[in-house]
Amino acid sequence: MNNFTFYSPTYFVFGKGKETEAGHYVKRFGGTKVLLHYGGGSVVRSGLLDRVKKSLEEEGLSYLELGGVKPNPRSGLVYEGIELCKKNNIDFVLALGGGSTIDSAKAIAAGAKYEGDYWDFYVGTPIKDALKVGTILTIAAAGSEGSGDTVITQEDGMLKRGAGSECLRPAFSILNPELTQTLPSFQTACGSADIMAHVFERYFTNTQDVEITDRLCESILLTMIKEVPKALKNPNDYEARANIMWAGMVAHNNIVGVGREQDWASHDIEHELSALYDCAHGAGLAVIFPAWMKYVMHHDISRFAQVAVRVWGCNMDFAHPEVTAAEGIERFKNFLTSIGLPVNFKELGADAKDIPALVEKLGLGESGTVGNFVKLTSKDVEQIYRIATE
Repeated sequence: MNNFTFYSPTYFVFGKGKETEAGHYVKRFGGTKVLLHYGGGSVVRSGLLDRVKKSLEEEGLSYLELGGVKPNPRSGLVYEGIELCKKNNIDFVLALGGGSTIDSAKAIAAGAKYEGDYWDFYVGTPIKDALKVGTILTIAAAGSEGSGDTVITQEDGMLKRGAGSECLRPAFSILNPELTQTLPSFQTACGSADIMAHVFERYFTNTQDVEITDRLCESILLTMIKEVPKALKNPNDYEARANIMWAGMVAHNNIVGVGREQDWASHDIEHELSALYDCAHGAGLAVIFPAWMKYVMHHDISRFAQVAVRVWGCNMDFAHPEVTAAEGIERFKNFLTSIGLPVNFKELGADAKDIPALVEKLGLGESGTVGNFVKLTSKDVEQIYRIATE
């Protein structure tokens, strides 16, 4: 196990009706003037926005609103939010929604404390300060409610890039599983694929002797395999939704990734798909991750065989561990299909003719690489995209 530091200061408030306490927590964590940030009409139709505004008003807190966040959140709205914060002395950004809204809120929070172009953060400039952020989660997926990460799409060129800092971890996050019960099945499935992908990005590592985090990763995957079909069969199954929601947070606040090298190639490769086609991130991951697994499997057959046995219930073929490893990948792919997700370019709506453009946009050039489990060149990435067309 590698040396590590772990800092996870977010105050989690979990359970039914807890969104009505939002004002209390904003005030507790020092907020006095709030930017309410959200997406489309669902938070309005469900009454969530009104409940939160009432809570803020009861605490004597003033607020401004900025809606319009889209999936794969766009740079333009972030600029608008930064300007609002600076002109109105906003000191707290409260995100109502899923990962896209929270990521946009974090970008606004960082940009509001920065004199330059906030996009600098997404091309390498460290984030050293930010307004405080709170979240009220409406979809279990990105894990942004517990992480210091944010992903934004720059509309000039449709470049999707990530940034991160400990100062972007939310001050508090309210998690009410009831808020996820009205999600369409496809969104639930996409969120679930994202959660599993966050685990796999950490699970496939070159670090040795990490049994504790291996087992934590495996427990999250087993939970998803059990609970996702239950939530899809009965969207009002509160307990299934609750388990999925907490799994999403645990999968990405990095408790399962400490002390081990992590990969993240599949996320970077998928970002080009969702930037170009504006597809759901989880759907893109469902296409890319099995393809990546097939391509890199022989780098460490024993690790792939381990997850096949421990998570997917495969029988270990000690004479031919590659058979076990391949079976595990196939069972993962079959699970994704069973919950209604695409597993190839055609099902996603992507076109093989765009593969050269996807590779180019990733920006590796002739000598760059992506990922750590196996450091992938542009040629490797092209092969993974081509496997994903099958």
